[in-house]
Amino acid sequence: MTNGRVNPNRTLETQGITGLGNVFYNFIEPALIEAAVSRKEGTLGKGGAFLCTTGQFTGRSPKDKFVVRTPSVEDTIWWENNPPMAPDAFARLKADMLAHMQGRDYFVQDLYTGADPLHRLDVRMVTELAWHGLFIRNLLRCPERAELDTFDPEWTIINVPSFKADPAKHGCRSETVIAMNFDEKTVLIANTYYGGENKKSVFTIMNYVLPGKGVMAMHCSANHAIGNPVDAAVFFGLSGTGKTTLSAASDRTLIGDDEHGWSDRGIFNIEGGCYAKTINLDPKAEPEIYATTSRFGTVVENMIFDPDTLELDFADNSLTDNTRCAYSLDAISNASDTGLGGHPKHVVMLTCDAFGVLPPIARLSPAQAMYHFLSGFTSKVAGTERGVTEPQPTFSTCFGAPFMPRRPEVYGKLLQEKILKHGATCWLVNTGWTGGAYGTGTRMPIKATRALLTAALDGSLNGVEFRRDVNFGFDVPVALEGVDPTLLNPRDTWADKSAYDAQAQKLVDMFANNFGKYVPYIDDDVKAAAIG
Repeated sequence: MTNGRVNPNRTLETQGITGLGNVFYNFIEPALIEAAVSRKEGTLGKGGAFLCTTGQFTGRSPKDKFVVRTPSVEDTIWWENNPPMAPDAFARLKADMLAHMQGRDYFVQDLYTGADPLHRLDVRMVTELAWHGLFIRNLLRCPERAELDTFDPEWTIINVPSFKADPAKHGCRSETVIAMNFDEKTVLIANTYYGGENKKSVFTIMNYVLPGKGVMAMHCSANHAIGNPVDAAVFFGLSGTGKTTLSAASDRTLIGDDEHGWSDRGIFNIEGGCYAKTINLDPKAEPEIYATTSRFGTVVENMIFDPDTLELDFADNSLTDNTRCAYSLDAISNASDTGLGGHPKHVVMLTCDAFGVLPPIARLSPAQAMYHFLSGFTSKVAGTERGVTEPQPTFSTCFGAPFMPRRPEVYGKLLQEKILKHGATCWLVNTGWTGGAYGTGTRMPIKATRALLTAALDGSLNGVEFRRDVNFGFDVPVALEGVDPTLLNPRDTWADKSAYDAQAQKLVDMFANNFGKYVPYIDDDVKAAAIG
């Protein structure tokens, strides 16, 4: 054991993890970068960013994620969405991983998740790669250095990319596995170098723990009015729908870009950093995110760069469309110092509609909000998951099904209760296609989306005329100064109106068919709001 501060009573050896080579505890950014470069894990980029590739897997592996089936969680896990692993299979997997780790060097980061001290969770990340330690240090929250002397991790995540699981022996699907044991409070990750598995494992833990305390766990970004944390908004959405871009507006304070909790005290950021997509990143449209790609300590994943000049190619997707950068939240000038906000005045649900049917913005009743929240309609964007090469329409309940260990109705009812109690206004925003479906139409202009969102958040949109959408029953603004009125009625953007009608009916039917599985669990008002 060597280097870095650590609670002497909570070393890996005290956790039964013995026989390793050097164990580097709580290295800060310069030491992690130095180690990663010397170990040839990647390249030191411009400004001190760390440039790396993740090999075979450039996105998450949701089909390889398992929850250990034990009596304590038998009745609370959504097993249809979280494949079970037998306890004895997990034990074999853990034993074989620990044997594989013998004599090798590892990096340990003791961090916490949850900006609200009442809902903080202390997490230990054990990584084979120095850059994984840097990645998670950027994404979670760092204790004060003095706290490390008494840090007592509640959960331990062990990530060993060089270990390959044996499906027959370990009860998994392939050589890649993410196995979560709520009894042992341990996560095992194997055979994937993709950094996102680290952060999403932590989010999945919080998605189980927080609802048990009456706190809503949300796959969303959040911001608040400058100087007024009470005027907060949350933005639900899957990767690629614009959570990071739209919440990082210069006229509002960013609370966080991906994961939050909503307690009786208000909202709080679960993370301490951002994990932004960089494909075709525009320095004029998103200057601060762009600047992080040449900032000391940022991890840049799977971006092509010039080996001589180290210039990044933001348009090159030859490795993946899911190019990303991971940086701490303090890289954004308008980021919140506390990660806290009041009860949201606005709940925004972002969708990337590849059918080209939905309007750029719609106002939802609370019941309609629950319908769209449980539906979670969007399009999977190329690269975010293995095998996705072009947008695919999908329904991901709660706008984050891969990270939801409990049944969707648990999250839906929590959100509904908080919306009704605090009087939030709900919006559905389509950042997908207009003028036709994917392949024919074009992406919704970001300028129009931002104008409509700004008007919604500052209240000026409430003063315009609305129409009732004939397909979904929600309210759509007829006009807003500075926005092409044609965009507000999607049918008008299609050259072939009958083709739009057919596409709209197809989408309505998809919604209805998908929603059928939730009908036994929801209130009558949500059933009635299903389709207008």
